[in-house]
Amino acid sequence: MSKKINETFLKAARGEKTDYVPVWYMRQAGRSQPEYRAIKEKYSLFEITHQPELCAYVTRLPVEQYGVDAAILYKDIMTPLPAIGVDVEIKSGIGPVISNPITSLSDVEKLGEISPEDDVPYVLETIKLLTTEQLSVPLIGFAGAPFTLASYMIEGGPSRNYNKTKAFMYSEPKAWFALMDKLSETTITYVKSQIKAGAKAIQIFDSWVGALNVEDYRTFIKPVMTRIFSALREENVPLIMFGVGASHLAKEWHDLPLDVVGLDWRLPIREARAMGITKTVQGNLDPAILLSPWNVIEERAKAILDQGIETPGYIFNLGHGVFPQVKPETLKRLTDFIHEYSKSQLK
Repeated sequence: MSKKINETFLKAARGEKTDYVPVWYMRQAGRSQPEYRAIKEKYSLFEITHQPELCAYVTRLPVEQYGVDAAILYKDIMTPLPAIGVDVEIKSGIGPVISNPITSLSDVEKLGEISPEDDVPYVLETIKLLTTEQLSVPLIGFAGAPFTLASYMIEGGPSRNYNKTKAFMYSEPKAWFALMDKLSETTITYVKSQIKAGAKAIQIFDSWVGALNVEDYRTFIKPVMTRIFSALREENVPLIMFGVGASHLAKEWHDLPLDVVGLDWRLPIREARAMGITKTVQGNLDPAILLSPWNVIEERAKAILDQGIETPGYIFNLGHGVFPQVKPETLKRLTDFIHEYSKSQLK
C-alpha cells in the first residue's frame, strides 16, 4: 500500500502557499554519506543503478536521514545514451567517457531510439519501488538536457570550455539541429516513462549550457527546450530547469513552459524576481558554505530564505550539488533550520 505523501514540495513548485519552505538538495544521495561510501566499495555506479532495490535504498536514504521534502532519483544523466547507440563508460575520477564521439551528420543519423521498458527497465523498477512502497515524499525524476548530453557526445568526455561542441554547433548547423531533434525525442520518451512509473516531478539538468551566450541559446537551444517542456507539460507534473553558471539564461528559462526556475548561487533570488521571474524559484545556497561553521551556514541560509519567502512559490536548495566533504549532520541541521525558521516567518 502506498504511503501518504507530503505534498509541500509539489505545492511550492506549483506556486501555491505552503506552511513552510520545502527543501531538497542536489546530490543529496551520494558521496557525503558513509552508508553510500560503503556501498561504493563493493559496487560501481553502473552496478548500483542496475539493481533496483539497492538504487532505491540510495535514493531514499537522504530522505530518512535529513528529513527533506523530496527525493531525487539516483541515476546518471548518461543513462539513456547507450540505448541510442552511444558507447559511454563512467571512468572513476574522470566522468563519462565516450569512445564513439559525434563528428558529422552521418554519426547523428546512426543514432537509434530508446524504448525505456526494454532498454532501462531497472530505472522504471526503481521508481515503482520507491513510489509504491517506500517514500513519503515526492520522487523527482530527471534527465540531462540536449546541450549537456551533446557536449559529452561531441567532446568524447568532460570538457572545460566546450570548444569542440560550440565549433560543431556553429559550423555544422544541419547536423547540430538533427542531434538536438534526436536528443529531444530521447529525453521526452525517457522522462515520460519515469512519470508513468511514478515520478511526481521532473528536473532537467543543463549542467554546461552556461557556456553559451543568450543569443546562441535562443538560436541553438531554446527551440529544442520548448519542444521538450511542451511535450512534458501534457503529463501534468511540475517541471524544473537547472544549470550551473547560467544566471544570464534565467529569463530565457522563465519563458519556457515549465514551473520552476532553478538558480545557482550567482544570482540572488531578489534580483531574479526584479528581472521579471514570477514562476517558482529553487535555490540557491553556495554548497561551499556547507563546509563553514554553523553560524555562517545559518546566517547565509536565513538571508536566502528571507528573499525566497517574499513571494509564494519557493523551494530551498543548493546552487549546485552536495560536496563529498559535507557532513550528513550539517544537512540534517540545515533542513531542520529551514523548516523551523520558514514556519515561524510564514505564520
